[in-house]
Amino acid sequence: MALALTLGRRGLGNAWPNPAVGAVVVRDGIMVGRGWTQPGGRPHAEVEALRRAGAAARGATLYATLEPCSHHGQTPPCVDAILAAGVARVVSALEDPNPQIAGEGHARLRQQGVAVDVGLGAEQARRQHAGHFRRVRDGRPHVTLKLAVSADGKVGLPGRKPASITGEAARLRVHQMRAMNDAVVTGIGTVLADDPQLNVRLSGMEPRSPVRVVLDSQLRLPPRSQLAISATRTLDWVFVAADAKPEHERVLTDAGVEVLRAPSQNGRLDLLAVLRALAGRGITRVMVEAGPILSAAFLTADLVDAAALFRSPNPLGEGLDALEGLPLSALTLSPKLRLVESEQIGADTLQVYERREVIPAERSESRNP
Repeated sequence: MALALTLGRRGLGNAWPNPAVGAVVVRDGIMVGRGWTQPGGRPHAEVEALRRAGAAARGATLYATLEPCSHHGQTPPCVDAILAAGVARVVSALEDPNPQIAGEGHARLRQQGVAVDVGLGAEQARRQHAGHFRRVRDGRPHVTLKLAVSADGKVGLPGRKPASITGEAARLRVHQMRAMNDAVVTGIGTVLADDPQLNVRLSGMEPRSPVRVVLDSQLRLPPRSQLAISATRTLDWVFVAADAKPEHERVLTDAGVEVLRAPSQNGRLDLLAVLRALAGRGITRVMVEAGPILSAAFLTADLVDAAALFRSPNPLGEGLDALEGLPLSALTLSPKLRLVESEQIGADTLQVYERREVIPAERSESRNP
């Protein structure tokens, strides 16, 4: 199961709208097949692992990080492939919360005489499939807020000018994080101030760049910005208010930017409506890389499921606070979040926070034979 989880991570940011599942086929103590969800969500991990195992799958055990699907979508059910391959036992980390599955996959396998065990590696699998669970249960993606702050809690220079906060090792980690998210979200203020690229600039990993989403209520995205001029290579979606003037839209759409309308109030977009629109397009995991205003707005709206806080050992002095109108402790001491990991990255420190919540035990665990 540990190997299946490792394999599944290969699909993070690349498998949407499907969950990034990993699967391993073992027979007589020997791994005979392995797979992970392929780009775009198909083929599924179980099918890939069984294909590689071939005839050796008969009588084998299949380990999967999520319940095999049992319904006809754009591909036949994985349960059918498992039964056709003659697998004797299936070990799943979790029951799939998708109402089209929700235990039906495990039930069908048991009905056909396949031994099923559920729960091995469940805690790690829940974290890995957090985007899938959040989209199914709450109708929105899993949101990770990324912040890089100086020793004195600053993220930029006076006048909202950008500043180099963290070192090269931390910046490389951010590129890895982008590659493991379906989309990266920023605000028009950050675009106008920094002109970011928000893609993955690691050797060989450029195709893993996430969808770049800009929240721009009045459609001010410059046609010559880094995002606009590279829109033909990386998906760009810009959310604007319903009353945004359309004159600028044609120039951006001709450049490959997709403009989407969202509800707004007092000039600010409804963040939950934006997230639900992203979920409707298949997005399961987003990383927010934004300035103090939008970062604080996500936190205040209780839409932060995880936070990656990169801390520099060096002070910046005068400058922008990390969260507009809020102390940094609104994140670090939030009763909604808990510190789960701290790691040294070069001279900087990465602190990872996750939402405090009780996830119901999977119903299928109580049905194990």
